[in-house]
Amino acid sequence: MTPAPAANGDLPVHSRISPAYRAFLTMIVMVGAFMAILDTTVVDVVVPKMMGPLSTDLYGVQWVITAYMIAAAVGLLLTHNLGNVLGLKWLFLAGLAIFTGASALCGTAGSLAEMIGARVLQGLGEAFIMASAQTILFLIYPPEKHGLAMGIYAMGVSFAPSIGPTVGGWITEHLAWRWVFYINLPVGVLNLVAGASFIPVLVKHRQRLRFNFVSYAFLGTFTVLLLVLLSKGQQLGWSQSTTIVLLGFGAAAALVFYLLSELHSRHPLIDPALFRHTEYTLAMGFFFLVMGLSIYQVFYLLPLYYETLKGLGTFSTGLHMLAFAMFIAIFSPLAGILSDRFGPARVLAASTTLYLFTSYFLIPSLEFYTPSVRAALLTIPLGIALGAFFAPVSALALGRLGEHTALGVSLMHYLRFVGGSLGTAIATNTLEHRLAVHQEGIALLQNRAHVETFLSGAAGALEAYFPPDVARAKAAVLLGFLQQREAASLAFQDTFRHSFLFGLAGSLFLVLLLALGRGKPRSRPGERPA
Repeated sequence: MTPAPAANGDLPVHSRISPAYRAFLTMIVMVGAFMAILDTTVVDVVVPKMMGPLSTDLYGVQWVITAYMIAAAVGLLLTHNLGNVLGLKWLFLAGLAIFTGASALCGTAGSLAEMIGARVLQGLGEAFIMASAQTILFLIYPPEKHGLAMGIYAMGVSFAPSIGPTVGGWITEHLAWRWVFYINLPVGVLNLVAGASFIPVLVKHRQRLRFNFVSYAFLGTFTVLLLVLLSKGQQLGWSQSTTIVLLGFGAAAALVFYLLSELHSRHPLIDPALFRHTEYTLAMGFFFLVMGLSIYQVFYLLPLYYETLKGLGTFSTGLHMLAFAMFIAIFSPLAGILSDRFGPARVLAASTTLYLFTSYFLIPSLEFYTPSVRAALLTIPLGIALGAFFAPVSALALGRLGEHTALGVSLMHYLRFVGGSLGTAIATNTLEHRLAVHQEGIALLQNRAHVETFLSGAAGALEAYFPPDVARAKAAVLLGFLQQREAASLAFQDTFRHSFLFGLAGSLFLVLLLALGRGKPRSRPGERPA
């Protein structure tokens, strides 16, 4: 498997490689991308296990996740310019090297500060890998197969987070938590060697570094402050904490200064020409609302539902999400093939319709009394919808960007991180609020005579094992537990249904795309345009 001779160097890279070589390059790129994104949800599962070894509490250990998200989001703002200077091949390899080395540092970390520093490096590595991997796939596949390329990539973006709880649960039960990081080392090293040996030079003419450091500083500051605010808002209190107010003010000020810097700069950090592509602009509005503010809420809530409401262990939770994850894996490449055949907008319309139906009618029906197997089966349509989501939206957004493709990819993943963080914060806040509302509502609506009947009956049954006063107290605790469980069940249903609203709002962008006639299939060579 070797690239074509250099005499064909002026041809596009997808014309210079054979189908077998393209498949081999796809495997190299996807192994790196899959490893990087899988690590995010796997680490989420084992974070509570780190508190003792790192001598910290729950609030301290949350910085293991927050630091990673901040570094990845800020790093994505660098990838376009670094790709122009280094080339996509070396950007991808640099990301692999940083991510693999940082995984080793995470595994050996003996304190919270060491772990946070290593996670910052790991997040930076993931940013380089994810942005370059998607652009590489776009370059090595011909335009009429961009849907297939994005379908393959979607398996990493959507499938990997879904099986994260399963993998993390297995590692937690059978190995030490540090193996979450150590397992990346052999995969990363082998992938690095394969990438250095076989990935061809994809861009012949590199550019000089023209980087707007002022705009980057302001946008980076905005990103850091916003993500810290979203991560700590529930802990500190959204309306009671001076720190949250200051973070919000600082983020808003940084965003204003960034916009002013871009308006007066000869070399903007984000080229405004990117947004002259109607498909990209509308697709990104759709992506931010549906993927970030709706789908990420469901990703966050489902494991919580199984663990906190159903009382399942980490590994059992992963197993119940496995069917959902498998259908994502099956439908991701299938959606890419259908996008190439019928146009990404039509496939996206079908997947969005299924997602809206599922997120309003099926997922909100989950409650404490739903059998676990039935709950897992109800998430299968959700897996089909999510599997058929990322490939068409990526093909639709990036298909006609040309030289702006790398920038479009970087911004797309930046919106994924920021939108996902915002969606998670909204879900957490909604769940806590609805839990409090239902706890109060259940207490207010109770019939006092029925409560006394329940307490007397429960206390009478417990008096066979405890003194009367203790039995009465335990009966009251039991009643409180039942009230709490019912309130939590209703709160999860409300929060699932709340995520539907953001999906519905994002669908308006898709309606505009369809109304403008965008997202038709690319013509194959030798065919007339549709």
